[in-house]
Amino acid sequence: MASFAHLPAEDRWALAFYVGRFAFTDAEAAEGQRLWESDPAIRAAFPTVASVTQTTPDDLASRIGETKARAVTAYLRRHPDAASPASGGALTLARTRLAESLTAYRAGDRKQAADLALSAYLDGFEPVEPALGARDGALLRRVETAMTGLRAAIGRGAPTEEVEAQVARLNALLDTAERALAPQEADNVASFAGAFTILLREGLEALLIVVAMIAFLRKAERPEALRYLHGGWIAALLAGGATWAAATFLISISGASRELTEGFGSLLAGAVLVSVGIWMHGKSHADAWQIYIRDKLSRALSGRSAWLLFLLAFVVVYREVFETILFYAAIWSQGGHVGMLAGALTAVAILAVVAWALLTYSKRLPIGQFFSLSSILMAVLSVVLVGKGVAALQEAGWIDVHPVAWIPRVEILGLYPTLEGLAVQVLTVVVLAVGFLRSGGKPKTAAAA
Repeated sequence: MASFAHLPAEDRWALAFYVGRFAFTDAEAAEGQRLWESDPAIRAAFPTVASVTQTTPDDLASRIGETKARAVTAYLRRHPDAASPASGGALTLARTRLAESLTAYRAGDRKQAADLALSAYLDGFEPVEPALGARDGALLRRVETAMTGLRAAIGRGAPTEEVEAQVARLNALLDTAERALAPQEADNVASFAGAFTILLREGLEALLIVVAMIAFLRKAERPEALRYLHGGWIAALLAGGATWAAATFLISISGASRELTEGFGSLLAGAVLVSVGIWMHGKSHADAWQIYIRDKLSRALSGRSAWLLFLLAFVVVYREVFETILFYAAIWSQGGHVGMLAGALTAVAILAVVAWALLTYSKRLPIGQFFSLSSILMAVLSVVLVGKGVAALQEAGWIDVHPVAWIPRVEILGLYPTLEGLAVQVLTVVVLAVGFLRSGGKPKTAAAA
């Protein structure tokens, strides 16, 4: 008999289910449908399509009896898609797009193959990212890396065998993801850990920037400018709440929209932080600082410059709120609500303590040392943010991907192993270095600053 290896995996499974249905009668299938629709316990036994292939009639019979087992098996052999969880549709679409991408690549249409591979990620996998991140963050990163690797292989015109291997690996990872996303009631401990980790991770980055700017305004004795900064982060929280409401009740946020929001937000914040960091570094060397504040800063923190504080606070906070909302919605849908709320409150408490400690410590620093340390913090965070921004735009398909195998992936540092991301981060470091050198000379007077 000829091999079916040349057929896509979906076609081979469809053939297997078609052949398997002949072992059962239509009457058994009709009874199986009735049992399936009326008995939640039976549906719970098949959380994914994969579970249909892994459960034999004998295994099922030991749990619900032979007659019911034959009926349910007959129904599922005819309708295996009935076992798909809510996320199954998205992952099924991802598999379909991967198969279509491979077909296009075999036919020599690299552009179509690249577009379909991108669709596999944005339309098929991105919608389940928050839920998978809450369940298995390591698996999420493996799928993202594999998706990026596939697009890179297609982009450089890799041998067909290599692309086939990439698609096969992705299909295996998607199977694992489907099992991880199987409907189950999350316990409070898991919900606590997920909510705590996500909010602490996302909130710390924005907190460092906002607290540094608050401390700066206090050092500069410009409390009236604080309203712009506070207005920015409060507006970001309100906008985040509106985003949650819109995404829940009005629209569906697409994968591309999410990545573009994160990408452009990160790059904008990074660009602002570069200028702020260079400016702070220059002022750390200014003589007669109090004279400088009186004569220069009053004008600097009025009008457009004050609104720049609002924009900076809004962008950095909204970017983190936007991503946190998506993850929290996924955790909430899995249950364990008490644990989730406890995790969120614990993270908020820790962030509040960190903010208090930073503000308290900054009061004791001499003004020159404060500006020097703040400029370094702004510089580091700008490099992190531009790295994250480029990675998000790569995932959205706006920037090409050329992996660098020997570079590790360190998300907390914004370090992603791609040539484009590294190049932008190196360029940012160069701009900062030049800016620091040019602004580092001590002026003769504060007015000269």
